[in-house]
Amino acid sequence: MHHAAVATSPIERILDRLSAAPRLWNRLRWIAEAGFNGERLAIARELRPWAGDRRRFLDFGCGTGEFAGDFPGTQYVGLDPTTGYLRFAVAHRPGSYLASTGEALALATATFDAALVCGVLHHLPDTVARMAMAELARVLRPEATVLVLEDTPPPAGQNPAGHLMHAVDRGGYIRNEAAYRAIFGPSFSVERAYHLRSGICDYAVYVLTRLP
Repeated sequence: MHHAAVATSPIERILDRLSAAPRLWNRLRWIAEAGFNGERLAIARELRPWAGDRRRFLDFGCGTGEFAGDFPGTQYVGLDPTTGYLRFAVAHRPGSYLASTGEALALATATFDAALVCGVLHHLPDTVARMAMAELARVLRPEATVLVLEDTPPPAGQNPAGHLMHAVDRGGYIRNEAAYRAIFGPSFSVERAYHLRSGICDYAVYVLTRLP
């Protein structure tokens, strides 16, 4: 679910053109994030999907469906507003897909048991991000688990490639921990929070529980 800012520099315009080609964009991200191993380990550890799992999983901002294969296909729904990404996902990934914005989900209330939010919120201004989290809370059942992985600034003096990545990132709202926690709103409690590096990308990881 990527609400990118309007490109204003040559680098941003190049990234916009690259991101419009799902296969190429996936490959570039796969290289930058070392095969997405960090994200996949977090999914396995925190959401614990398995082949016979009957829980319903929502990938909130699924993009091209990169992580669809980490969930039981019949129990997975990917949601994103970018129809080009969704066409790619439908053709190449398992699961079901829906075109929708995060602020107005075309989904029934309390129908999902867990959700993944990976690299979404740093594309959204505060007001829109809070609305999206409120909508996510609406479609989740009480005590549902949400795994949030969001871009965060690399530590000072470390990961120079990551600092460069953030300088050209199309998301204009990379936040610190306090700011991300403020986005989650009153419907979620933060069970755990930690740092994760996937390739050259630094992520803040939050494991949330949907409050009753």
